Amino acid sequence: MAIRYLLDEHLNPAYRSQLVRREPELVVRIIGDLDAPPKATLDPEILIWCQTNGFILVTNNRKSMPGHLANHLASGCHVPGIFTIDTNQSIGQTVEELITIAGT
Repeated sequence: MAIRYLLDEHLNPAYRSQLVRREPELVVRIIGDLDAPPKATLDPEILIWCQTNGFILVTNNRKSMPGHLANHLASGCHVPGIFTIDTNQSIGQTVEELITIAGT
């Protein structure tokens, strides 16, 4: 699998544990991991890290992230992708969707 996910630090760690349990080859990092941005990293810096390292951001931040993404893109930058999870779905449903996306 070529897709790599960076999980927002505010997501339940069960997302990662379920993702890697179901798909052990899938690369999943959480903000705060040693090889990921540290906790409390500002959103614009997270987008730059995702761009540089080729990770798709998985977040529940529907308030400030869209504006940061718009600014990031307007400055000529890019990101591999951002998935904003549906908080009405169960963790299992979201994990299933992320696995399906990674497998396509």
